[in-house]
Amino acid sequence: MQSVTLTTEETRKLLSCSCPDAVALYLYRKSKQPLETAMDALHFTAPQIVAAKECLVQLGLWDTPTKPALAPEKPVYTDADLREAMRDNRAAFSKLVGEAQRRLGRTLSTEELKTLLSFTDYLRLPTEVVGLLLNYCIERNRRKGIRAPSMRAIEKEAYHWADEGIETIEAACFHVEAQRRLFTRIQQLRLMLQIDNRKLTADEERYLTNWISMGFPDESINLAYERTCNQIGSFKWAYMNSILKSWHEKNLHTPQEIALGDGAPPSVSKRRKDGFQRHGDKLSPLARKAVQNALKEDQED
Repeated sequence: MQSVTLTTEETRKLLSCSCPDAVALYLYRKSKQPLETAMDALHFTAPQIVAAKECLVQLGLWDTPTKPALAPEKPVYTDADLREAMRDNRAAFSKLVGEAQRRLGRTLSTEELKTLLSFTDYLRLPTEVVGLLLNYCIERNRRKGIRAPSMRAIEKEAYHWADEGIETIEAACFHVEAQRRLFTRIQQLRLMLQIDNRKLTADEERYLTNWISMGFPDESINLAYERTCNQIGSFKWAYMNSILKSWHEKNLHTPQEIALGDGAPPSVSKRRKDGFQRHGDKLSPLARKAVQNALKEDQED
């Protein structure tokens, strides 16, 4: 990796962010290394690199390339437009149509073909990126055990990719891999929280995604789960979320950091396990009675 020179302003912002992952990612990017290899080079998980990027965006240290703004409204494509795009069977769009129909397992309607055309013509996504988009949407539904996505659902994801600047093979591969790892981690946490007999709701999945993006390892999330059950007698998403948010605001993420910065107060039984009464410990009713009897005896003497 080549040497990196930082300006005073860059140094100030990086020192103020309290996010070592963001600093590492910024230095990596500053050294002109390819972004698609950052995860492996920095030994980051997908949630780590996403959180680091979001931190740099907030600091104004992550510039996305500017591109011409899209027209306010999507063009209304005609049948003639569609025939023109598919005129040559060897053309990129014609191949994309064949791939889409093969992957979705059905023949696309005329309106669906026009929607597919808008991905390359209006959103200006390369055909190879649209191919990855189709595969991603299909595999995402398959992992969740639901039927193939509708063209409307694929269109919604296409607009998300365009908004996020996912417009190259490298960026698309990075995004797909990050989402795959995120899904795997969510399923692991689902089992850890003993939700093994049903699918997660959208709100529950959102909770888990937020906790992962905060940078909590599985051990810390399990610690919050145990504390929730111990303190209120059952598992409540909102209560557990308040615990994790509190730790995140205190920059406590690993079990070691949590134990040092937010350890639970020791119980009475734990304080007395050595058999000694300490200053400040509350007396039991039996102990209070014994003290009263002793004082009474002293007065009689």
